[in-house]
Amino acid sequence: MQLSLLTQLRQQNPVVLNISNFVTVQDVANGLNAIGASPIMSEEVAEAEALVQMSGAVALNLGAFTQQQLTQIRQTGKLANQYHKPLIVDPVAIGAVAYRRTIATQLLQDFQVDIIRGNAGEIAALADVTWQAKGIDAGAGDGDLVAIAQAAAQKQHCVVILSGPTDVITDGQRVVQIQNGTPLFQLHVGSGDMLSSIVAAFAAVSAGDYFTAAQTACLVFASAGERVAAQLSQERPGTFAAQLIDELHLITTEAVAQIARYTVGKDE
Repeated sequence: MQLSLLTQLRQQNPVVLNISNFVTVQDVANGLNAIGASPIMSEEVAEAEALVQMSGAVALNLGAFTQQQLTQIRQTGKLANQYHKPLIVDPVAIGAVAYRRTIATQLLQDFQVDIIRGNAGEIAALADVTWQAKGIDAGAGDGDLVAIAQAAAQKQHCVVILSGPTDVITDGQRVVQIQNGTPLFQLHVGSGDMLSSIVAAFAAVSAGDYFTAAQTACLVFASAGERVAAQLSQERPGTFAAQLIDELHLITTEAVAQIARYTVGKDE
């Protein structure tokens, strides 16, 4: 685990271009800013090339889009490839909504993504594994989550993050599983979208090592949430959301190292 990436992120302050879900755009911007990146949001295709060029990474969120916005998403993804910028995709609810799955499949054929982050239902859909997804929630299934994540990574030729009580990060062969976190993430709708864009920030400073960037981002984010939850005597989603932003700003590599719980490899 390369926790020094957190220090590099704060020193370099990378610009992360986000095509965001309007439901969570403020969470994403605040999360990026708090951890030390520089967020920029856009809904206009005419500025896509200029913004991609100035960015250190690009995050595309498929949580809420129109046909017009799809044009921007597709063009931005192609430009990220053209200018060799790390490209992160969050395929929100594609396991539950057939239309979203069709669109995501088409987009992933139009450009090459570097990292995909989603819950079990979303990643299972990308791997063509049957899973009972429910809206933006992970849903239920009895498959091997590590095998599902590996299959999705191999199919999409990228790093995959399968988020859940245990985060699974894989490039199709290597696997890291992170046990840190808190159930409060599930009570804050913006948590997953925030993580996807924070992954992009780490990818921007990783010199092309997206597997390391993904696992480090997940560990830092999960540890921040766990540290906040430990301070709360009750489940308070609103308080958690506000204090998560504070903790992302304040958390240190030493604090993460003290509570880090992860395994390298599927069976270790």
